[in-house]
Amino acid sequence: MAMRRLSVNPGTAAGKAPASYSILIGKGLVDQAGSLVLPCAPNRKAAVVADGTAWSLHGERLGTSLDGAGIAWRVIVVPPGEGSKTIVRLAAIWDELADFGMTRTDPVIAFGGGVVGDLAGFAAATYLRGIPVIQVPTTLLAQVDSSVGGKTAIDISRGKNLAGAFHQPSAVIVDPGLLDTLPTELWIDGFGEIVKHAAIRDRELFETLAAAKGPESLRDGIEDIVYRNLAIKADVISRDERESGERMILNFGHTIGHAVEAALGYGGLSHGRCVAIGMAAITRNSEALGATEPGTAEALVGALRAVGLPDAIPAGLGAGFDSALALDKKGSGQSITLVLLTRIGECRLVKMPRTEAAPYLRIGR
Repeated sequence: MAMRRLSVNPGTAAGKAPASYSILIGKGLVDQAGSLVLPCAPNRKAAVVADGTAWSLHGERLGTSLDGAGIAWRVIVVPPGEGSKTIVRLAAIWDELADFGMTRTDPVIAFGGGVVGDLAGFAAATYLRGIPVIQVPTTLLAQVDSSVGGKTAIDISRGKNLAGAFHQPSAVIVDPGLLDTLPTELWIDGFGEIVKHAAIRDRELFETLAAAKGPESLRDGIEDIVYRNLAIKADVISRDERESGERMILNFGHTIGHAVEAALGYGGLSHGRCVAIGMAAITRNSEALGATEPGTAEALVGALRAVGLPDAIPAGLGAGFDSALALDKKGSGQSITLVLLTRIGECRLVKMPRTEAAPYLRIGR
């Protein structure tokens, strides 16, 4: 399949001069990365922030491509996992960028999953008050979701992604061929965001997922699945760059999901699985409260199970869940904005007082 291109135009919705960038999708693109990065690297210099596992598997290919384009580069390898999204790791990256003599026109290349995308993106957003970042995602979750949209962040002790900045990438290079080496656990995790996009915007894709004979059965069609997910996200972001309105629909399942993640301790349960649990919980509640078409929760749970994702709240969350829920970023004062399914393929945003939202966020402990 030939390379496909999507355009994200985040500046247009705010009435600013367009600040568009391209998402390039195609198998084998990591071997063309040098030529694709070159327009964003006028000084032929770039720093690569890479997940240790991704670098060991695919770093030689990326480095060879950068060499072939005449780009001088340095790699900064970070350990896999959410534990790398800390202020200590961020400061170490700043020091490395300074040691390498990075200037305001030299890009950072984020090479890894969502953790590296968040961390490298935040480093680029804050070093020299902002330098370019190019996202080269290597996990399914990052390819369909976190690499696009400009959300960058690190975690703090009170919650996930509570320190961050919006910093749109200069380009996103998505090579679904890199997923061939992805372990089954990470493969399944990516479907948390895929089911989310389908549930809120793409009924046809949802039905494909619901009919799957397990997550591995979807490997042959993954390039098209990735493209359809990115098309949804690019469309939403182009109308709402900074999550002031419509973009909040992309947080379906995240209010409960992030709180579960925090309560279990980051790394206790993966992001995609927590989002799946959050989607199932809020949809069961909203259907019971008459806000969602009957049968929607059952359909959603069926799709989650078809791709190997959980739908039940883990035991033993304790008070940590409640404190994390109180810090949800979609809250404003005593109000919170919930993302509720109307039916499969359609959703809406509902802003309400936190006291009224409580029944929607109940987890049945």
